[in-house]
Amino acid sequence: MPTVGVKRDLLFKALGRTYTDEEFDELCFEFGLELDEITSEKEIISREQGDSKASGASDVVLYKIDVPANRYDLLCLEGLVRGLQVFKNKLEAPRYRRVSPVSGEPQKLIITKETAAVRPHAVAAVLRNITFTQERYDSFIELQDKLHQNVCRKRSLVAIGTHDLDTISGPFTYTAKPPGDISFKPLNQTKEYTATQLMSLYKTDSHLKHFLHIIEDKPAYPVIYDSNGIVLSMPPIINGDHSKISLKTKNVFIECTATDLTKAKIVLDMMVTMFSEYCSQPFTVEEAEVVYPDGKTCKYPELAYRKEKLSSEFVNKKVGINESTEKIAQLLTKMCLRSEVTGVGDEIEVEIPPTRSDVIHACDIMEDAAMAFGFNNIPYTTPRTYTIATQFPVNKLTELLRQDLAAAGFTEALTFALCSKEDIADKLGKKISETRAIHIANPKTAEFQVARTTLLPGLLKTIAANRKMPLPLKLFEISDVVLKDDTKDVGARNSRRFCAVYYNKSPGFEVIHGLLDRTMQLLDVKSARGDGYHIQAADDSTFFPGRCAEIFVRGKSVGRLGVLHPDVIDRFELTMPCSALEIDIEPFLGHTAETLLTHDVPVQEVFKHKFPEPSRPPPSSRPTSTLTVFGDVSAAAGLKALDDFLADKSYMEGFAASQADAAMFDAIPSAPASAFRHLARWYNHIKSFQRERDGLPSAKTRFVLPAAPNVVDDDDDLDLFGSDDEAESAEADRIKEQRLAEYAAKKSKKPALVAKSSILLDVKPWDDETDMAEMEARVRGVAMDGLLWGRSKLVPVGYGIRKLQIGCVVEDDKVGTDLLEEAITAFEEHVQSVDVAAFNKI
Repeated sequence: MPTVGVKRDLLFKALGRTYTDEEFDELCFEFGLELDEITSEKEIISREQGDSKASGASDVVLYKIDVPANRYDLLCLEGLVRGLQVFKNKLEAPRYRRVSPVSGEPQKLIITKETAAVRPHAVAAVLRNITFTQERYDSFIELQDKLHQNVCRKRSLVAIGTHDLDTISGPFTYTAKPPGDISFKPLNQTKEYTATQLMSLYKTDSHLKHFLHIIEDKPAYPVIYDSNGIVLSMPPIINGDHSKISLKTKNVFIECTATDLTKAKIVLDMMVTMFSEYCSQPFTVEEAEVVYPDGKTCKYPELAYRKEKLSSEFVNKKVGINESTEKIAQLLTKMCLRSEVTGVGDEIEVEIPPTRSDVIHACDIMEDAAMAFGFNNIPYTTPRTYTIATQFPVNKLTELLRQDLAAAGFTEALTFALCSKEDIADKLGKKISETRAIHIANPKTAEFQVARTTLLPGLLKTIAANRKMPLPLKLFEISDVVLKDDTKDVGARNSRRFCAVYYNKSPGFEVIHGLLDRTMQLLDVKSARGDGYHIQAADDSTFFPGRCAEIFVRGKSVGRLGVLHPDVIDRFELTMPCSALEIDIEPFLGHTAETLLTHDVPVQEVFKHKFPEPSRPPPSSRPTSTLTVFGDVSAAAGLKALDDFLADKSYMEGFAASQADAAMFDAIPSAPASAFRHLARWYNHIKSFQRERDGLPSAKTRFVLPAAPNVVDDDDDLDLFGSDDEAESAEADRIKEQRLAEYAAKKSKKPALVAKSSILLDVKPWDDETDMAEMEARVRGVAMDGLLWGRSKLVPVGYGIRKLQIGCVVEDDKVGTDLLEEAITAFEEHVQSVDVAAFNKI
């Protein structure tokens, strides 16, 4: 939101009364604004540049007010005061008029055909007999800056030029010329410059350098001359010094050049309506005539009023109030929208002034009515639709995966969603045109040029910044990437990805592959072709040739894993091998993972224990059973369990009513007591579906159990103290428990299978002077639980150097190759490197 700074005392003087800070804050809130800060020029300079710079600054209190971005009429003191006065019923909204000159022809602005290639549109107007004070002049200049930053989009759409009409003479010509042919003295300069020289001069100007890119690559620059050949301005860069306005200026010629004619009209209307109250005839603006290259002429400013009609019922329904048609018309009039009751039903006719370009639709008028009524005055109501807030399935899956991946020994990273083109293309060995990347139109830095299409660069840059950390480095991230998608209305979509990297002295492909298997295990996807997942060899310039695999889940490619190409590692300033995995996790939401995410433990128990489908009884049979998976719902215990189940759910299963809800509704004998508030809420909601219950989707889970068989009314079969079947069932359970205990005891005595591996190590010395006998002794001196050294030999390498080749057997759970390498390379004066020559499972 734009922030407008106004002097407090000047504001109160214009409003006609003094407010406390709290009172003015409340007034701003009622009008839809926010008093953001109470400060002073001295305090601002002191905060930004230090106390020494602020010594001579003003102590006048400033109000910093946040204004909605589409309310251009509130960007200056004049418009702000006018709006508040009308809102407080102290002033009627003024009526703005365009008038012809008292004597002579209107000022003309002639547009030539050369402007079509650079900036084709222009509008103009005259503020006649205006009186400036220092405060008014400052506000006039500040409004130009605010509009340039806001609706003008930093002058790319519209550029405003203001000139002292008494120093120039019309008609004026708007044309375009080569930069070398334009020469004039720019604002606040002492000599003339050509346009080419000005572009070089202003490249270091802190204010104007931001606008040079708009025209600097054009073959011709726009320029406005008067009838004597004097340059008024070179839009959108700078005005001429000859026609600059001052406190003594009485007649102001305003021109707006633009690439968007609609925006130019809005900006011109805003400039003249805000300051026309200082003219000798308040709120009147002298017209100017614009002549187009085809001979067409238009008079500006338009100052167009238009009328819209809407009903009070529409406003009442949308806002949530119940006010009369006359009252709503009064509320709209308070917001500078003159409104009258037409007498046709509840119809209201609303007049939209030229200052309210933000009013486009009836909803904008309704919003103003709500603002005038007061948001705090709108009565609270209970929503008619019952819903329970819950996480999106993709977010819940992300949270669950994060916990288990951290438990697997990987550290989570969170990287920027924006990156450079080089990160996702050149550094990964790809072309930027192949990445489907979304480009930032006006990036501020080279680091943030595009939205990332992969998570891998962010993790590699994180590793590069933490190379001094102990090895191995194991990182993962689960975040969104952004991809082009022509099927979406915005042309792009987010995709949730999971990426992991392993960085160590050895590539560690088996670690990344194991992480993939663990992830698929968590997602309940089996390792199998068809309905499971599998990997197959693939070619990718990011990965080492022959060390890349594509991951397929249920026949669809979801990602890749492999050992990164050495060139990729080098481009990210890394020095050791690295393996990576990246997959799209959204395809897993439509399968088992989604079921687990959208249901809590009670329903999971239902899934594990499938209840038999009862045969459908004839229509005249007994009532629906009250027995459910939560217990008997005709009893308080069953109702309590069902109430707990519905505490965070709107329906029995999924996100819409189904036959499961209808069946459970029928099983409850009567409306539950208010003590079971979640159950009562659900019961009343499902009751509203009685008419369309036959069309509800079928249930995926059976919550209502079949009714118990009818009890035969026979005194001989009646057992008040327990039946023989119960005794037999207890005996069967005891025997079952006994056998399970015997099996567990027998299994515990069986020795556990110990996984072992045979490893052949190559230990390379520093040079031919290394004592190989001592080296072998040192290596064999490395002792670990689960390590057994074997035979060894010396193998020639070249130039008289021999390496030690030694075998060993290790228990996989106790000793890893990483531990052996670290222990042996600790003999720095003897050992240059250690390589795993062979690795076999026993």
